[in-house]
Amino acid sequence: MVELSRKTKETDIRCRVNIDGCGKFSISTGVGFFDHMLEALSKHSGIDIELACKGDLHIDAHHSVEDCGIVLGQALKKAIFPIQAVERYGNATVVMDEASTTCDLDLSNRPFLVYEVNVSGKVGEFDTELVEEFFHALVNNAGITCHIIQNRGRNKHHILEASFKAFAVALRRALIPNEKLGVPSTKGVL
Repeated sequence: MVELSRKTKETDIRCRVNIDGCGKFSISTGVGFFDHMLEALSKHSGIDIELACKGDLHIDAHHSVEDCGIVLGQALKKAIFPIQAVERYGNATVVMDEASTTCDLDLSNRPFLVYEVNVSGKVGEFDTELVEEFFHALVNNAGITCHIIQNRGRNKHHILEASFKAFAVALRRALIPNEKLGVPSTKGVL
């Protein structure tokens, strides 16, 4: 179990993560759609996540969403590294009705994000552009190379939810134990 907190003039965040969990969650960011996405991430990754954020929502959700990505990424990095005896690579394609999104990731300790998801505007009151901000903050702080690619879809809610779920399933697969690999790198360290 990893516990972290972050307090700035814009947000106050507390986070607990258990990568050996079963997908239990307690999420409260004040941003309903974002809570729904983080709950899906927890459930489908099998990672227990407790996350509470008090942010400057009177401005907008940007600081809350980005800072949650920072804290969740830092917690994942602390829980995963030094990496040993896991698959390291994971990928998944998730469909939600007409929408399909693929995520490929590498627990490389070299952060990089490719985000090719073609949505704009809002889902409810949520600015869809914040999803890329979240994943950028998360992978940079977790040390994950991640490609999230939209294959098809029209409904913004479906496309974004498929993106979070694809990331979650790919992460779950990358964390599958594999004792034969030891440190999963020819370098001997990640």
